[in-house]
Amino acid sequence: MRDVLDDLLRWWQEDQPVGMATVVATWKSAPRPPGATMLVGPDGTAVGSVSGGCVEGAVYDLSKEAIADGVPRLQRYGVSDDDAFSVGLTCGGTIELFVERVDRESFPWLARVAESIDKGVPVAVLTCIEGPPDRIGRHLVIGASGATGERGEQSKHGPGEREGTLGSARLDDAATDDGRGLLAAGRTGVLHYGPDGQRRGSGLSVLVRAYAPRPRMIVFGAIDFAAAVARVGTFLGYRVTVCDARPVFATAKRFPEADEVIVDWPHRYLAAEAEGGRLDERTVVCVLTHDPKFDVPVLRAALDLPLAYVGAMGSRRTHDDRLARLREAGVGEEALARLSSPIGLDLGARTPEETAVSIAAEIVARKWGGRGARLSETSGRIHG
Repeated sequence: MRDVLDDLLRWWQEDQPVGMATVVATWKSAPRPPGATMLVGPDGTAVGSVSGGCVEGAVYDLSKEAIADGVPRLQRYGVSDDDAFSVGLTCGGTIELFVERVDRESFPWLARVAESIDKGVPVAVLTCIEGPPDRIGRHLVIGASGATGERGEQSKHGPGEREGTLGSARLDDAATDDGRGLLAAGRTGVLHYGPDGQRRGSGLSVLVRAYAPRPRMIVFGAIDFAAAVARVGTFLGYRVTVCDARPVFATAKRFPEADEVIVDWPHRYLAAEAEGGRLDERTVVCVLTHDPKFDVPVLRAALDLPLAYVGAMGSRRTHDDRLARLREAGVGEEALARLSSPIGLDLGARTPEETAVSIAAEIVARKWGGRGARLSETSGRIHG
């Protein structure tokens, strides 16, 4: 919903009903992930995508029907369906969609949810998508316990606070606890319960659309390569911080693509961010200083944290020297195995921009378990 939020909020403020289709689950090579959203506005305008163009025509019709009758729908498209080819799902995957009508009556909290998303404050929208007819389409809005936004704003849906209901207090309690787990991970998913929220039961499904703050990319070393990495990090959706202990180099003017530029010793800044709870398992760290007095202390700190990615720039000789220094500093072999050094994939990169693409490619491959091989030289599924 994040990428179509402006249009959704505008129509909602105008008290115009909107049809909203959300990807609930995917199998095999479906092109859009869970949480991807498509809107059909009151004037018939389509915004967003749920399949990269494969089934948009059919989903458009379902959304129009939902606007007209207000009845939510759970629909699956895939190659096993007789009409899959006719609606265009030729990619070999299967997607399941929840289609609903959104208006002021059905979703009175949208403005507050939009404000939380805009400020980077964690918030999740829970929707009953399968179960007793009187439960389907009900919403519950929750926040992460004690969470703050990217700029320090407090969540309006903190501990014990929630809006809406899925139909019973027991179900609300169970879904709130489990939904906050997904929200902490920044992951959209489906929870399954018994009719009244029994965790070991079945027959009732709740879609959790989690809107967590952007994951962080911290780039240490205020060099030209850092500017290129900051640009590609922003493009990938990270909140990018550039940090360097040298104030003459660490300036906002040199790094306009970064969200913030910090003057501090790298290891000291990273330790403070970790202690303040501002890092998580989605955080990536790129150490581009290739200066032992900077990179050894910060890598020692980074490799002791549960981060998504830690990479360090340097030649093979620099890498060998760095490993020796890290071992002398007490870093174990298991931690060293998590270090991506020399940083990036072997693309033959030369320029800072090409090197940034190489680094980004390795981050994406690490995130999704990719091997970095040419697809034309592989076989089997493209998406695992």
